[in-house]
Amino acid sequence: MPAFLTALLRAFLVWLVIMTTESVHGALRRLLLAPDVDFALRQLSVVIGVVIIVAITWLFLSYIRIRSARAALAVGGLWVMLTLAFEVALGRLTGLGWERILADYDLLHGGLMPLGLLAMGLTPWAVCQLQARRSLSLRSPTSMPRSAS
Repeated sequence: MPAFLTALLRAFLVWLVIMTTESVHGALRRLLLAPDVDFALRQLSVVIGVVIIVAITWLFLSYIRIRSARAALAVGGLWVMLTLAFEVALGRLTGLGWERILADYDLLHGGLMPLGLLAMGLTPWAVCQLQARRSLSLRSPTSMPRSAS
């Protein structure tokens, strides 16, 4: 299988891990917290969701085998498109109306999903950058402990 298709498949599998984790996070939120604060909790969930996405991306980035900034942004774009399709399909399958689904995407009324999707789209690139810098700093002679004289 060509490297591009392998990376695409691996990116899809990591996205499944992200969606599974996010779904468990959402289910726990609905089970454990009061419904009268649902919208505020959905807003907070976007922030928590970004932390989850960054953590999973950090753990699995080497598995995806992203080789360039362009590839990292392509993976992020793929994740955003898959997530939008997943969110809309799940919302409709669970009986939510369009008004309720779109409320999470309405920035003017406090919906933060566009920011969450933006973060998701940029996370593979950002984690690539952070891991590259970390790798360089670990190899740098200035990071080596000095011997006692």
